[in-house]
Amino acid sequence: MFNRSIYQLSVALLTALSAAALQAAPAEQQFSIAGYRIGPYAAGGSGQASGLEDYLQLINLRDGGVNGVKLAWTECETEYVVERGVECYERTKKQATTFNPFSVGIAYGVIERATTDKIPVITPNHGRTDSTDGRVFPFVFPVILNPWSEASAIINYIGSKSGGLDQLKGKKIVTLYHGSPYGKETIPIFALLAKKYGFENTQIEVPHPGNDQQSQWLNIRRIKPDYVILRGWGVMNPVAIKTAQKTGFPVDHIIGNVWSNSEEDAQPAGSAAKGYISATTHPSGTAFPVLQDIQKYVYAAGKGKIEPQRVGSIYYNMGVLDGTLHVEAVRVAQAKFGHRPLSGDEVRWGFEHIDLDKSRLEALGANGLLQPIKLSCSDHEGGGAVKFQQWDGKRWQVISDWIQADRQLLRPLIEKSAAQYAQERKVPIRDCSKEL
Repeated sequence: MFNRSIYQLSVALLTALSAAALQAAPAEQQFSIAGYRIGPYAAGGSGQASGLEDYLQLINLRDGGVNGVKLAWTECETEYVVERGVECYERTKKQATTFNPFSVGIAYGVIERATTDKIPVITPNHGRTDSTDGRVFPFVFPVILNPWSEASAIINYIGSKSGGLDQLKGKKIVTLYHGSPYGKETIPIFALLAKKYGFENTQIEVPHPGNDQQSQWLNIRRIKPDYVILRGWGVMNPVAIKTAQKTGFPVDHIIGNVWSNSEEDAQPAGSAAKGYISATTHPSGTAFPVLQDIQKYVYAAGKGKIEPQRVGSIYYNMGVLDGTLHVEAVRVAQAKFGHRPLSGDEVRWGFEHIDLDKSRLEALGANGLLQPIKLSCSDHEGGGAVKFQQWDGKRWQVISDWIQADRQLLRPLIEKSAAQYAQERKVPIRDCSKEL
């Protein structure tokens, strides 16, 4: 027989217990990750997301979180599809205090939403270049290396190999780019650099995903360039290397960008990849204290996100750097706002005050893994340098010192593009002198 009094008492008790449990549960710092572990770009997506998540897990297991605040994250499967990335953002934005799109297209798709919602969009080594100007894009961070800096650094490297930038005049350079917003991001800057230094630049698109490049490489053979810059992604990269060999183009005159530089890009090409050169913002390997701690605390506990043999790969280490920047932003912001879970706007402030000098990198166990990074209200990139590495048939060997982009040339162009965006969207331009 139904007893309303007992029922009401039970409901009240359960409600009280649930409220007590929620109150007792430790608050967490939440991040959102638009990953992709399946599809033609799975190698990059799985490597980066795993490195990021393993680093966050390391901070939880080794340090108990950041000043006692545990880190939590949600990873969506987007298959590198813009619409799925935007859906991921919308689904997770109520909890998330950063959003990692791992895709230029997805980044473009959420910039205005995230600015309204005050959630930082983190795009290390990619993204919308003019979002480097934090006065116009306060919630977007193309940290470490924006695409235009990458293009400039590659041309500077080719110039150094040619005896100086003045020796580029009359040379032929082909840019082979992925047919996506990512691939197209550097079209204007390569055109500008070609005009400035007097080289002939032909830009050739490879449609997604890049499985067939025969016509593109036959065109390259007709042009007979001195260098080919490979702005590839996923399966496009090994296909480019193998097709270059078939058409007789020397692989050591192909310069891959930072998304054409992984073990997963070179190994599938087999012997054709030996001698291939690419840019990188960080080395591969596990000879760094932070990577050794991940193996000790995360993988030894069976909590790793990827096959143990991929720990230390280029894509994986990129994710570790991403995680390092996230945690440092939270740590810096906590020093101002308190040792508690922070809002997206507070984490944004933390990112804008990151100052990873050599001593701080040493303390983080990342010295030599990450270049010094200093961000500010107006500069959301902070690095702008790459090294170059060459595939010896089994692994990458670093063959250059840091090659810096011409940031003095690029900054006015970035500001001009950002100002145009601000005018079109009626976005106010921040006065960084008032940002403390």
